[in-house]
Amino acid sequence: MDVTLIFKIAAVGIMVTIVNILLSKSGRDEYGLFVNLLGLTIVILIIAPEIKNLFGVIRSLFNL
Repeated sequence: MDVTLIFKIAAVGIMVTIVNILLSKSGRDEYGLFVNLLGLTIVILIIAPEIKNLFGVIRSLFNL
């Protein structure tokens, strides 16, 4: 696992937070929900290969 993965996730979180605050100040809370869901989807797509690697290591550890 690399430190850049943590920085990518933090950057997505910061951007989603800023956009959500701006949208809620302008009265468009429903778009803020979509931005949150989009941010969650992006983070899951970033983490998915790492989870796959983790399962590969666990499988090789137990020789399955």
